[in-house]
Amino acid sequence: MNEIRKYFPVLNQEVNGHPLVYLDSAATSQKPVQVLEAVKNYYELDNSNVHRGVHTLGNRATDSYEGAREKIRKFINAKSTKEIIYTRGTTTSLNTVAAAYGRMNVSEGDEIVISYMEHHSNLIPWQQLAKEKGAVLKYLDLEQDGTITIDTVRKTITDKTKIVAITMASNVLGTINPIKEIAEIAHQAGAIIVVDAAQAAPHMKIDVQDLDCDFLGFSGHKMCGPTGIGVLYGKEAHLENMEPIEFGGEMIDFVELYDSTWKELPWKFEGGTPNIAGAIGLGAAIDFLTEIGLDKIEEHEHALVEYAISEMDKIDGLTIYGPRDPKKRCGLITFNLDGVHPHDLATVLDMNGIAIRAGHHCAQPLMKWLQVSATARASFYMYNSKEDIDALVKGLRQAKEYFNDVY
Repeated sequence: MNEIRKYFPVLNQEVNGHPLVYLDSAATSQKPVQVLEAVKNYYELDNSNVHRGVHTLGNRATDSYEGAREKIRKFINAKSTKEIIYTRGTTTSLNTVAAAYGRMNVSEGDEIVISYMEHHSNLIPWQQLAKEKGAVLKYLDLEQDGTITIDTVRKTITDKTKIVAITMASNVLGTINPIKEIAEIAHQAGAIIVVDAAQAAPHMKIDVQDLDCDFLGFSGHKMCGPTGIGVLYGKEAHLENMEPIEFGGEMIDFVELYDSTWKELPWKFEGGTPNIAGAIGLGAAIDFLTEIGLDKIEEHEHALVEYAISEMDKIDGLTIYGPRDPKKRCGLITFNLDGVHPHDLATVLDMNGIAIRAGHHCAQPLMKWLQVSATARASFYMYNSKEDIDALVKGLRQAKEYFNDVY
């Protein structure tokens, strides 16, 4: 995996006089040259709008744009490209489901089930939908290690539940949830399941048909692709019955003075000029990930997490949140160091060229459940190594000594 670093030019730099150690891929991943070149080539050689023109550049742009959609379909094993909707990212994908599906199918007294570990993007849309419709928002209880048991899922989902919305992998705890089993329980109760795969799609294989999820969203920028591009997967039957929530060019069939009709899937949900370069870049990112192999990436990250936990456990006063078993978590570790605010800790590490994340990670209810105001987070990807973890641990020890002397 160390050979992979050569494809990421951003990593070959110094920050504050130290070699960059980038441990913030859960926020956004770095981009390989293959993706950078794909975006550059579009703008330099094929820059044109899609679907509308009959000239050569327009045809080439359309072929690349729709070709990327097919790559995404294969990547998550959807049945058809009709089930692949381009969005701005996971946030837009989840909001689209809440607005277009939720408003049509949730009524007063119905239940929406989520968990305490949800990112705000998979919490606030359901919170607002519940307020609007007079529905009941219910939370799945977490175990002490930040996992969810199937028994808890069975007890929480009832015949009043209409939507279950849950992350596949927590951006704070790292917990990997049993989506397939949760989907089965939801369907038995007559509910649908919506999956936030922002932290899962870059790191593990996803088969939407095997999971039997109804909707699933993820972002390109966390999986080596550009920012501003994401995907909403939805079962074709659901998407056909949903009304678009954004209107204008591209998504229409016929427009009369007092009525309009919509294009067929997937385009009825893609109003306006799309992020063409972003889609092409995401297609290149999927090619890159597929060539490496998601199974290899996942195996590499499990090994890094196991090593990191074993080394960080040696630091007195350091608390790690989430499952201890590396196989039960994705490639990130969230932690706190006694007596040191996470923002101060991240600042000191940055002075040593080490980039981590600090704050509530867009998961304030989870911070409350953890009984902390904020945490620090180190997240790994294919281009990280044990040497990066050694640098992190050394930096943490130095930070501890520094703040002990100060206070």
